[in-house]
Amino acid sequence: MRTGTRDLRPSESAEPGNRVNRQFPARWSTLGVVALVSIAATVLLFTTVNPRTPLTGLFMGGVDLDVYRDGARRAVSNLPLYTEPVIHDLLYTYTPFSTLMFVPFGFLPGGADKYIWMGFNVVLLVAIIALCWRMLGYRIDRTIVAVSILLAAASVFFEPVRSTLYFGQINLVLMALVLWDVSRSEQSRLKGIGVGIAAGIKLTPAYFVLYYLALRQWRAAAVATMTIAATVGVSWAVLPKDSWQYWSETFFDSTRIADEGHAANQSLRGALTRIIGGPAPTWLWLLLAVVVVAASMWVAARLHRSGEKLLAVTVAGFTAVVVSPFSWSHHWVWFVPLLVWCVHRALTNAWWWLGVVSLFGVAGSWAYQFPGRLVVGFYLFPGTWVPWNVVVNLYLWVYLAVLAVAAVVAIRSTRDDSQNLALAQAVQAPVVGIVVPVPTPTGEIPA
Repeated sequence: MRTGTRDLRPSESAEPGNRVNRQFPARWSTLGVVALVSIAATVLLFTTVNPRTPLTGLFMGGVDLDVYRDGARRAVSNLPLYTEPVIHDLLYTYTPFSTLMFVPFGFLPGGADKYIWMGFNVVLLVAIIALCWRMLGYRIDRTIVAVSILLAAASVFFEPVRSTLYFGQINLVLMALVLWDVSRSEQSRLKGIGVGIAAGIKLTPAYFVLYYLALRQWRAAAVATMTIAATVGVSWAVLPKDSWQYWSETFFDSTRIADEGHAANQSLRGALTRIIGGPAPTWLWLLLAVVVVAASMWVAARLHRSGEKLLAVTVAGFTAVVVSPFSWSHHWVWFVPLLVWCVHRALTNAWWWLGVVSLFGVAGSWAYQFPGRLVVGFYLFPGTWVPWNVVVNLYLWVYLAVLAVAAVVAIRSTRDDSQNLALAQAVQAPVVGIVVPVPTPTGEIPA
């Protein structure tokens, strides 16, 4: 009797990059480190800058929230949105669709609105971190919720997160939409809607359409594109004059935001402007942007295929901010999923705790007292210890370091997965041509 070919398929848990139902180790040592990081960051948050300090204190902001509310009020009142300043003598720079999304802000009570919005964003930050753990394959239980709360408290000390809360910004909302979208199954018909809505509110998340294309997730890219088109169509039907003004003129005018060389413009174009000492040639910026996009997409695609989905989307999020013509420092909220990924790594390799500390070291909301004014964020520090171009372009250097580390992880993960797959195929290879002697009913073995 010859043996047949046995159908040996690897289980889901054996597939490269697939990790399901992980459980956060409830060791007191690990939880203690997370708690220590959270306590230290929270203490620093409230001691480096008094939250009631005029102009810079955490509880003394809300300017951008005022702009959102005023933009929505103008849309409802049929007042011009882009041809004249809004509240605080600022120019409205978001899409017409954003004003429709901001209409509910008008129902927030005056005076308490910024605190309500800040509280909502803190709760959302906890949900974002829990979602990051879910993307890493962890089961959402009480331990994960507790760790997410601790890391959310710690994350507020990140300068981009603190600035988002201080200004009343929507960066965490946009990142939550993107993370929710990319975390969905590739078979989900809803995949792409989150990216589309986020891009409809603010253009930068449209970069994730390119991310889906790089991953060959055609349906998600198509759904995202159609959702973006729908946001444009809806806002054009409701606000035709403002839509025409925005898409025919305002969209092309990046100077409405601020000077490209502004220290808080932590984008590639901003860095080039500061290094050159004047406006960067468009061809140079575009050339370098194409190189950055190509390199980051190669890294992100390899990370995604090897199961490092959270790190892949984090790299894409950082890259979207880098190649955008103008990116305020508070757009860099992608430090939050990077923090979760580093803590995840530290659970099996204690050296990664140095990565966690390094993140807070470079991206923390450290303050410096100039004569007559207080600034928050290393990128605004004087170039005393290191050259000014290193300090003022800090987030760009951090991005290059993150991209380099991600590339190493991608290459190693791909190599390890290839070795595991080859081993699995060798074990599962069918044995053909071996004759197995079978005893006869009388117990004799035939020759």
